[in-house]
Amino acid sequence: MGDQVDRDAILFANEAFYRAFAGRNFAAMDDLWAKNRPVACIHPGWGPLAGRAEVMASWEAILNHPSQPAVTCHAPVVQVHGDTAYVLCFEEVGGTFLLATNIFIRDGGVWRMVHHQAGPTSAVPPRQEAET
Repeated sequence: MGDQVDRDAILFANEAFYRAFAGRNFAAMDDLWAKNRPVACIHPGWGPLAGRAEVMASWEAILNHPSQPAVTCHAPVVQVHGDTAYVLCFEEVGGTFLLATNIFIRDGGVWRMVHHQAGPTSAVPPRQEAET
């Protein structure tokens, strides 16, 4: 049961990340990222960013950019390894897909993001069957 609770909490944190992204909500984005652990990020086409100040400055610039297209998450898959977990998923951006890896750590009982990386792919997410 604990594994499923963790998986649900991680998926919730992952969904909160994409909601903050889609809603251009920097305060929510800032709250999701770990504050006392090393963090890193690799945006598509960018070099690696390391350190909270640099990573959060990148998110502030992206979220404030007026032509930033909408981003949605598809087919997230969670892997949990103790107090560390990652989500592999597809990001839909402007009608094309990227693959993303989002890494989370358990910090005081809350799953916080420590790494995000997205890049191009020729794959598409598996079709999601309609719930009956």
